[in-house]
Amino acid sequence: MIIRVTDLIIEILNIDIKKRDSFLKFQIEESNQNEIYCQINLLRENAVYHGIECFNFKDSIHYVAKVGYNYMFVSKDWKKGTIKLGDGMVCFDMFLLQFFYTHAVQRHMIQLHSSLISTNDRGLMFLGPSGIGKTTQAELWNKYRDALIINGDIVFVQETEDAFLGWGTPWHGSSPYCENTSVPVHAMIVLKQAPENSIRELTGFEKVSEVSNSVFYPRWLENGMELCLETLDHLLSKIPVYELSCRPDEDAVRLVEETVFK
Repeated sequence: MIIRVTDLIIEILNIDIKKRDSFLKFQIEESNQNEIYCQINLLRENAVYHGIECFNFKDSIHYVAKVGYNYMFVSKDWKKGTIKLGDGMVCFDMFLLQFFYTHAVQRHMIQLHSSLISTNDRGLMFLGPSGIGKTTQAELWNKYRDALIINGDIVFVQETEDAFLGWGTPWHGSSPYCENTSVPVHAMIVLKQAPENSIRELTGFEKVSEVSNSVFYPRWLENGMELCLETLDHLLSKIPVYELSCRPDEDAVRLVEETVFK
Protein backbone atom coordinates (compact mmCIF):
# COMPACT_ATOMS: atom_id res chain seq x y z
CA MET A 1 0.00 0.00 0.00
CA ILE A 2 1.41 3.38 -1.05
CA ILE A 3 -0.21 6.65 0.00
CA ARG A 4 0.47 10.28 -0.85
CA VAL A 5 -0.41 12.72 1.94
CA THR A 6 0.35 16.33 0.98
CA ASP A 7 3.65 15.94 -0.91
CA LEU A 8 4.90 12.96 1.08
CA ILE A 9 4.79 9.44 -0.35
CA ILE A 10 4.70 6.71 2.30
CA GLU A 11 4.86 2.98 1.69
CA ILE A 12 2.99 0.85 4.24
CA LEU A 13 3.70 -2.87 4.32
CA ASN A 14 1.63 -5.79 5.61
CA ILE A 15 -1.75 -4.10 5.96
CA ASP A 16 -5.06 -4.79 4.19
CA ILE A 17 -6.10 -1.52 2.53
CA LYS A 18 -9.74 -2.63 2.38
CA LYS A 19 -9.97 -2.29 6.15
CA ARG A 20 -8.70 1.31 6.18
CA ASP A 21 -11.43 3.31 4.44
CA SER A 22 -9.98 6.74 5.19
CA PHE A 23 -6.67 5.78 3.56
CA LEU A 24 -8.30 4.63 0.32
CA LYS A 25 -8.69 8.24 -0.84
CA PHE A 26 -4.94 8.78 -0.45
CA GLN A 27 -3.75 5.55 -2.05
CA ILE A 28 -1.76 5.75 -5.28
CA GLU A 29 -1.40 2.77 -7.55
CA GLU A 30 2.26 3.04 -8.43
CA SER A 31 5.29 5.05 -7.50
CA ASN A 32 8.93 5.00 -8.47
CA GLN A 33 10.97 3.64 -5.58
CA ASN A 34 13.03 6.83 -5.63
CA GLU A 35 9.88 8.85 -4.92
CA ILE A 36 9.00 6.93 -1.75
CA TYR A 37 10.25 9.11 1.07
CA CYS A 38 9.62 6.83 4.01
CA GLN A 39 8.40 3.33 4.77
CA ILE A 40 6.53 1.86 7.70
CA ASN A 41 6.01 -1.82 8.33
CA LEU A 42 3.25 -3.51 10.31
CA LEU A 43 4.99 -6.37 12.10
CA ARG A 44 3.05 -9.58 11.63
CA GLU A 45 5.43 -12.30 12.73
CA ASN A 46 7.70 -12.66 15.72
CA ALA A 47 9.23 -15.52 17.62
CA VAL A 48 8.46 -16.68 21.17
CA TYR A 49 11.12 -18.58 23.11
CA HIS A 50 10.26 -19.90 26.58
CA GLY A 51 7.52 -17.30 26.95
CA ILE A 52 9.74 -14.41 25.77
CA GLU A 53 8.52 -12.53 22.69
CA CYS A 54 11.51 -11.63 20.47
CA PHE A 55 11.89 -9.27 17.51
CA ASN A 56 14.55 -9.00 14.84
CA PHE A 57 15.12 -5.67 13.08
CA LYS A 58 17.21 -5.08 9.97
CA ASP A 59 17.66 -1.38 10.73
CA SER A 60 19.02 0.28 13.84
CA ILE A 61 16.41 1.70 16.21
CA HIS A 62 16.66 5.29 17.39
CA TYR A 63 13.18 6.01 18.77
CA VAL A 64 10.51 3.86 20.43
CA ALA A 65 6.90 4.90 21.02
CA LYS A 66 4.49 2.92 23.21
CA VAL A 67 0.73 3.05 23.76
CA GLY A 68 -0.56 0.25 25.95
CA TYR A 69 0.70 -2.99 24.38
CA ASN A 70 1.42 -1.29 21.04
CA TYR A 71 4.89 -0.23 19.94
CA MET A 72 6.53 1.72 17.13
CA PHE A 73 10.27 1.39 16.43
CA VAL A 74 11.84 4.08 14.22
CA SER A 75 15.24 4.60 12.59
CA LYS A 76 17.30 7.70 13.35
CA ASP A 77 16.32 9.51 10.15
CA TRP A 78 12.66 8.50 10.53
CA LYS A 79 12.76 7.01 7.04
CA LYS A 80 11.80 3.54 8.30
CA GLY A 81 9.49 2.42 11.06
CA THR A 82 8.03 -0.82 12.36
CA ILE A 83 4.75 -1.06 14.25
CA LYS A 84 3.82 -3.94 16.57
CA LEU A 85 0.15 -3.92 17.53
CA GLY A 86 -1.06 -5.61 20.66
CA ASP A 87 -4.69 -4.55 20.98
CA GLY A 88 -6.22 -3.36 17.72
CA MET A 89 -5.77 -0.96 14.82
CA VAL A 90 -6.58 2.30 16.62
CA CYS A 91 -2.96 2.78 17.64
CA PHE A 92 -1.83 2.17 14.06
CA ASP A 93 -3.45 5.47 13.05
CA MET A 94 -1.86 7.25 16.03
CA PHE A 95 1.62 5.93 15.25
CA LEU A 96 1.34 6.67 11.53
CA LEU A 97 0.21 10.22 12.28
CA GLN A 98 3.26 10.78 14.49
CA PHE A 99 5.46 9.27 11.78
CA PHE A 100 3.95 11.59 9.16
CA TYR A 101 4.07 14.72 11.34
CA THR A 102 7.77 14.20 11.98
CA HIS A 103 8.42 14.69 8.27
CA ALA A 104 5.64 17.24 7.71
CA VAL A 105 6.88 19.76 10.30
CA GLN A 106 10.23 19.80 8.49
CA ARG A 107 8.30 20.82 5.36
CA HIS A 108 6.74 23.85 7.05
CA MET A 109 3.52 22.10 8.05
CA ILE A 110 1.78 22.25 11.40
CA GLN A 111 -1.11 20.19 12.75
CA LEU A 112 -4.17 21.88 14.24
CA HIS A 113 -7.28 20.62 16.03
CA SER A 114 -9.65 22.12 13.51
CA SER A 115 -12.23 21.57 10.82
CA LEU A 116 -11.54 22.86 7.31
CA ILE A 117 -13.95 23.83 4.54
CA SER A 118 -13.50 25.12 1.01
CA THR A 119 -15.96 27.71 -0.28
CA ASN A 120 -15.31 29.27 -3.69
CA ASP A 121 -11.70 28.04 -3.47
CA ARG A 122 -11.14 29.83 -0.17
CA GLY A 123 -10.45 27.93 3.02
CA LEU A 124 -12.00 28.56 6.42
CA MET A 125 -10.71 26.80 9.51
CA PHE A 126 -12.87 26.43 12.63
CA LEU A 127 -10.82 26.05 15.82
CA GLY A 128 -11.68 25.11 19.37
CA PRO A 129 -11.76 22.29 21.90
CA SER A 130 -13.65 19.03 21.39
CA GLY A 131 -17.40 19.49 21.52
CA ILE A 132 -17.37 23.23 20.75
CA GLY A 133 -19.03 22.71 17.34
CA LYS A 134 -16.25 22.65 14.72
CA THR A 135 -17.87 19.90 12.67
CA THR A 136 -21.30 21.49 13.17
CA GLN A 137 -20.13 24.80 11.69
CA ALA A 138 -18.54 22.96 8.77
CA GLU A 139 -21.80 21.11 8.15
CA LEU A 140 -23.76 24.38 8.25
CA TRP A 141 -21.52 25.79 5.54
CA ASN A 142 -22.00 22.61 3.53
CA LYS A 143 -25.79 22.83 3.95
CA TYR A 144 -26.30 26.54 3.27
CA ARG A 145 -23.34 27.42 1.02
CA ASP A 146 -22.51 24.04 -0.57
CA ALA A 147 -18.98 24.20 0.90
CA LEU A 148 -16.73 21.16 0.72
CA ILE A 149 -15.76 19.76 4.12
CA ILE A 150 -12.11 18.78 3.63
CA ASN A 151 -11.52 17.57 7.20
CA GLY A 152 -13.62 17.67 10.32
CA ASP A 153 -11.05 17.43 13.11
CA ILE A 154 -7.35 17.28 12.12
CA VAL A 155 -5.95 19.80 9.65
CA PHE A 156 -2.39 20.29 8.40
CA VAL A 157 -1.46 23.80 7.26
CA GLN A 158 1.56 24.18 4.97
CA GLU A 159 3.48 27.38 4.34
CA THR A 160 4.30 27.86 0.65
CA GLU A 161 5.71 30.77 -1.32
CA ASP A 162 2.25 31.94 -2.38
CA ALA A 163 -0.13 30.91 0.39
CA PHE A 164 -0.87 28.80 3.42
CA LEU A 165 -2.49 25.59 2.23
CA GLY A 166 -4.94 23.66 4.38
CA TRP A 167 -4.65 19.94 3.64
CA GLY A 168 -6.99 17.05 4.09
CA THR A 169 -5.36 13.90 5.47
CA PRO A 170 -6.52 10.35 6.33
CA TRP A 171 -6.73 11.35 10.01
CA HIS A 172 -10.03 12.94 11.03
CA GLY A 173 -10.64 12.09 14.69
CA SER A 174 -14.29 11.50 15.56
CA SER A 175 -15.48 13.38 12.48
CA PRO A 176 -16.38 11.37 9.34
CA TYR A 177 -14.99 13.95 6.93
CA CYS A 178 -11.63 13.67 5.14
CA GLU A 179 -10.89 14.56 1.53
CA ASN A 180 -7.66 14.27 -0.43
CA THR A 181 -7.36 17.90 -1.46
CA SER A 182 -6.12 21.29 -0.29
CA VAL A 183 -7.29 24.90 -0.29
CA PRO A 184 -5.60 28.25 0.44
CA VAL A 185 -6.50 29.28 3.99
CA HIS A 186 -8.37 32.59 3.98
CA ALA A 187 -9.16 32.92 7.69
CA MET A 188 -9.26 31.04 10.99
CA ILE A 189 -12.37 31.15 13.16
CA VAL A 190 -12.12 30.45 16.90
CA LEU A 191 -15.48 29.16 18.12
CA LYS A 192 -17.30 30.08 21.31
CA GLN A 193 -20.80 28.96 22.24
CA ALA A 194 -23.23 31.78 22.99
CA PRO A 195 -26.99 32.56 22.95
CA GLU A 196 -26.45 35.25 20.28
CA ASN A 197 -24.24 35.44 17.21
CA SER A 198 -21.34 37.90 17.20
CA ILE A 199 -17.90 38.07 15.62
CA ARG A 200 -14.75 40.10 16.19
CA GLU A 201 -11.20 40.01 14.85
CA LEU A 202 -8.48 38.97 17.28
CA THR A 203 -5.12 40.69 17.51
CA GLY A 204 -1.94 40.59 19.54
CA PHE A 205 -1.53 38.14 22.39
CA GLU A 206 -5.18 37.07 22.27
CA LYS A 207 -4.77 35.98 18.66
CA VAL A 208 -1.61 34.03 19.43
CA SER A 209 -3.08 32.41 22.54
CA GLU A 210 -6.34 31.26 20.95
CA VAL A 211 -4.68 29.65 17.91
CA SER A 212 -1.78 28.17 19.92
CA ASN A 213 -4.28 26.22 22.02
CA SER A 214 -5.32 24.30 18.90
CA VAL A 215 -1.80 23.40 17.71
CA PHE A 216 -0.28 19.95 18.21
CA TYR A 217 3.40 20.35 19.03
CA PRO A 218 5.94 17.69 17.93
CA ARG A 219 7.77 17.64 21.25
CA TRP A 220 9.40 14.27 20.54
CA LEU A 221 11.69 15.92 17.96
CA GLU A 222 14.80 17.74 19.15
CA ASN A 223 13.99 20.77 16.97
CA GLY A 224 10.27 20.04 16.57
CA MET A 225 9.04 22.92 18.73
CA GLU A 226 11.32 25.40 16.99
CA LEU A 227 10.15 24.34 13.53
CA CYS A 228 6.50 24.35 14.57
CA LEU A 229 6.63 27.77 16.23
CA GLU A 230 8.42 29.29 13.24
CA THR A 231 5.65 28.17 10.87
CA LEU A 232 2.97 29.21 13.37
CA ASP A 233 4.50 32.68 13.66
CA HIS A 234 4.41 33.11 9.88
CA LEU A 235 0.83 31.84 9.76
CA LEU A 236 -0.39 34.28 12.40
CA SER A 237 1.34 37.18 10.67
CA LYS A 238 -0.45 36.49 7.36
CA ILE A 239 -3.86 34.97 8.14
CA PRO A 240 -6.60 36.84 10.05
CA VAL A 241 -8.18 35.21 13.08
CA TYR A 242 -11.72 35.86 14.27
CA GLU A 243 -13.64 34.85 17.38
CA LEU A 244 -17.15 33.67 16.54
CA SER A 245 -19.60 33.46 19.44
CA CYS A 246 -22.54 31.71 17.92
CA ARG A 247 -25.54 29.47 17.76
CA PRO A 248 -25.56 26.56 15.29
CA ASP A 249 -27.70 28.26 12.64
CA GLU A 250 -27.57 29.90 9.21
CA ASP A 251 -27.22 33.37 10.74
CA ALA A 252 -23.77 32.34 12.04
CA VAL A 253 -22.79 31.37 8.49
CA ARG A 254 -24.07 34.68 7.12
CA LEU A 255 -22.25 36.68 9.79
CA VAL A 256 -18.90 35.02 9.03
CA GLU A 257 -19.47 35.41 5.30
CA GLU A 258 -20.20 39.13 5.55
CA THR A 259 -17.30 39.80 7.93
CA VAL A 260 -14.54 37.60 6.55
CA PHE A 261 -15.26 37.96 2.83
CA LYS A 262 -16.46 41.60 3.13
